[in-house]
Amino acid sequence: MTDGAGMRIVAVADADSFVKWSAALLAGVPGLRPQLLLVRTPLTVSASQQRAALDGTGLTSADVTLADFAGARTWLERQQPDVVLLAGRGPFVRLMGRVVDQLPTRPVTVSGLPGMAIPAQRGALDYRRHTDLLIVHSHRERRAFAALGERIGVQMPLALATLPFARGRERLRSGGLRQERVEARILAGGVAGGVAVAERPSGAPTPALRRPGATDVVFAAQALVPGDAAERADIASILVRAAEADPSRRVVVKLRARQGEAETHRDRDPYTRLLGDNRPRNLVFSHEPMAAALETAAGLVTVSSTAAVEALALGVPVIALDRFGVRKELLNTVFVGSGLLGGAGEVVAGRFRQPHPGWLRDNYFHPAAESDWWDRVQELVALRRAGALPHRRVPAARGGVLHEAWHRASVLGRQDRSITGALALAVGAPAVRLHSAWRDRRRSPGADTWSDTTTDYTLEPNPFRDSIRR
Repeated sequence: MTDGAGMRIVAVADADSFVKWSAALLAGVPGLRPQLLLVRTPLTVSASQQRAALDGTGLTSADVTLADFAGARTWLERQQPDVVLLAGRGPFVRLMGRVVDQLPTRPVTVSGLPGMAIPAQRGALDYRRHTDLLIVHSHRERRAFAALGERIGVQMPLALATLPFARGRERLRSGGLRQERVEARILAGGVAGGVAVAERPSGAPTPALRRPGATDVVFAAQALVPGDAAERADIASILVRAAEADPSRRVVVKLRARQGEAETHRDRDPYTRLLGDNRPRNLVFSHEPMAAALETAAGLVTVSSTAAVEALALGVPVIALDRFGVRKELLNTVFVGSGLLGGAGEVVAGRFRQPHPGWLRDNYFHPAAESDWWDRVQELVALRRAGALPHRRVPAARGGVLHEAWHRASVLGRQDRSITGALALAVGAPAVRLHSAWRDRRRSPGADTWSDTTTDYTLEPNPFRDSIRR
């Protein structure tokens, strides 16, 4: 990967996971000093979430600008970026893509998803189809999105990046290891940047970079899965049993947001409520960065969080909980063949798993030389400067001004104070609810691509009922 000297690149984001992803992705380009523009929406990170997202990236608050939607275009015009990384949920990417299209000199636009993206979902591709490049993070994702694009007639340029959280930590927050010693330890283990080098075809992650005597069981909580309230209560019960089985170890529930803070996805049944105040004393909640939580972890438990990749990159073993099955609606089919799937008994006993070597290369631990995203970005910038890059503009909404106002107000929420936005929401919200109910009634269980075990993509809308509006 060549360096980013002389390249002006801006990430435009709002929600916590996208801020973390975009900052970490751009921080991996040598010589690049990116800027982050945070646009105010109902999902915009708080100050504490921002600090956690930037932890370990080298970026500081001085590299971040917070702006209202109305001021985003003016700020971007002043910056005159070569590249804009649109980092947000699909409707946010579409909305900000329209802003970028209005700039006097349109930059290269890049988009991506902040974690594991199997199955590849139609909406994820549709909303980003008008950016110049879509970043994926594994060979498997590349195949899935290519197959999805072919199925729905979307020719979308794809590029491969190492998932930023699959790199070994460049430093430890504590424990006395200097950066040079950590890097030397990584290289001695045959790993560069937390991904396998060609001399080590097994793709094994880096040796553990944890504190000596690490004993914590870390649970990576997720808002979307499982979505069933009874299943989430069951997970809470498993965590209580794990804490009671060994009072000498902590069971740490790693949360993404404190009360009053927004998450990328809405959590309708938070574990803080499910576990309450009468939980065992060694069952605790944590809001620190995941990398910090993993420093004291003996193992990580998750249903399908990208934290599993982050843990494996640091040599921390994992249990991908399969108590509720393995299916696309749980976003855990990516773990088939990984050797990481396990049940409640394994969690309680602390029998964590290391991944099968054959699974790694195809799933987030490919050799660094195979990541081509930055080379592709530089090629696109060169084409743009030569006037040879076609504009992939976001088209106007099919329903005219009112439909476009609906798009805007759906993303901005209370930040949109326009009369057209209020009118669009008043008319559109009931219509969307009716359409969703009609669509759900027509959906036959087992008759769509969410139930198809032969593919890594889906065509129908996702079942999570996770509106961007809050």
